[in-house]
Amino acid sequence: MSDPNAPVIDEFRAHHGVVGGRFAGKHLLLMHTIGRKSGAERVKPLVYATHHGSLLVCASEGGAEREPLWVANVAEMDEVTLEVGERTIRAKATVVRPSDPQWAELYGVWTEYWPDAHEYEKRTSRKFPVVSLDAVLD
Repeated sequence: MSDPNAPVIDEFRAHHGVVGGRFAGKHLLLMHTIGRKSGAERVKPLVYATHHGSLLVCASEGGAEREPLWVANVAEMDEVTLEVGERTIRAKATVVRPSDPQWAELYGVWTEYWPDAHEYEKRTSRKFPVVSLDAVLD
């Protein structure tokens, strides 16, 4: 089975982080994770917003009823690798769930940047976790 994200990943890399179509004009990153069960590396393109020096991504999965598997993988990793524009960086990922006091603020920042989230909310009763990504400095 082919990866539906492959064309986006290829375009991202060919154009130094710039992608057209529905992502035109938006910040996009590629997040590398390791499957906690499979051990396989995965690369996921995600829209991100910025907030107080952190990059915020959201586990909306287009409003799918189930949380995307990458969230559980990230939660178990000490750090993830990100491709942001032409840079590759390591980052600490913090999963912020709706029960967390910071969630409303972070989710608000993300939905302001990516208003499609409001359409995704109509497809499910699930509240979407936000993942805060902070660069790891050597």
